[in-house]
Amino acid sequence: MGALAGVKDAFTKNFRQSGIYLAFVAIIILFYFLTKGVLLTPQNVTNIVVQNSYILILAIGMVIVIIAGHIDLSVGSVVAFTGAVAGVVTVRHGLPWWIGVVAALLVGALVGAWQGYWVAFVGIPAFIVTLAGMLLFRGATMVTLGNTQISPFPDDFRNIASGYLNGVMGGNGFDAFTLLLGALGVIGYAFSQWRKRRARIAYQQDVESMPLFIGQIVIMGAVVMAFAWELANYKGLPIVLIILAALILVYAAVTKNSVFGRHVFMIGGNLNAATLSGIKVKWVNFWIFVNMGVLSALAGLVFTARLNLANPKAGTGFELDAIAAAFIGGAAVTGGVGTVVGTIAGGLIIGVMNNGMSIMGVGIDYQQAIKGLVLLMAVAFDVYNKRRAGVSR
Repeated sequence: MGALAGVKDAFTKNFRQSGIYLAFVAIIILFYFLTKGVLLTPQNVTNIVVQNSYILILAIGMVIVIIAGHIDLSVGSVVAFTGAVAGVVTVRHGLPWWIGVVAALLVGALVGAWQGYWVAFVGIPAFIVTLAGMLLFRGATMVTLGNTQISPFPDDFRNIASGYLNGVMGGNGFDAFTLLLGALGVIGYAFSQWRKRRARIAYQQDVESMPLFIGQIVIMGAVVMAFAWELANYKGLPIVLIILAALILVYAAVTKNSVFGRHVFMIGGNLNAATLSGIKVKWVNFWIFVNMGVLSALAGLVFTARLNLANPKAGTGFELDAIAAAFIGGAAVTGGVGTVVGTIAGGLIIGVMNNGMSIMGVGIDYQQAIKGLVLLMAVAFDVYNKRRAGVSR
């Protein structure tokens, strides 16, 4: 009975986070059959990655904001504003494309610093500051563009979102380099999980059985290699996927293993305890918003490059998708809980649903309603888990 109870406790503890991956797989399988296999064709898999890349970039920053107990409603407007800055620098003034990229990132950092100052040092709630920012930077976008559109952008700039690494190592009908990177990713994942398992054993913590551990590695490896195979059979590795993968690795490490990441979780989990423990709460909050501004600028560059257009209405509604991705991916409404990888899974769930429903011809009105229900269920599940945990204590 004791062993059975231990298994039940472990399952209950990890179900919420592991459940998102099971839901992701289930949704893929569902839409695979509903779309008669179109969902997982090489071209469509690539399209899902490229079409949702900017939302996933925003979601990485948003989950950190939410973990700290804040919210950012301005990211869609910042996407438009930084895209406009890149357009003015690159197209209107004819400067090299990389100068436009640097200018947009610097403006994003300044926007984040502006909002971080009001939140961290003045003490205005982030909801109010970023709501004001939503209006302010949308207006700044219109002023920057002169309420017109800017296009076309140089090919090098467009490659940020539309370029591919293909033919680096050749391949008979497929891109061998993409498969190699996929295999290296699987090896790296297996090695990191093995090290984590050894560390837990060294600290005399419970670990799964070896057959279950190996099974998890094999399943994850099969999923990654199947994904790499689909990419390799279309155009190869999208450049934007390289950018996204680098961000996931860096931010997953920052949130889990760095002092800054631990401080973010402590602030969101118990602000009073974090303050009493000597954490510089104001500065941590300030840098959280600076980081969000930079990631919003990066998302703005990717979105502008994909459309080959700087538009005053760009980024409309992006903040809602980024927030939804974080909550669906396991972030808690009250802060203190969330992961980068879970948020990416949440964002991909939204992306697969959008793509699958579009292939099926479902109207945008029904798509919005379904996404709203999915978000509501995710948050309701979070509230239910908290209540159940409180009762069990």
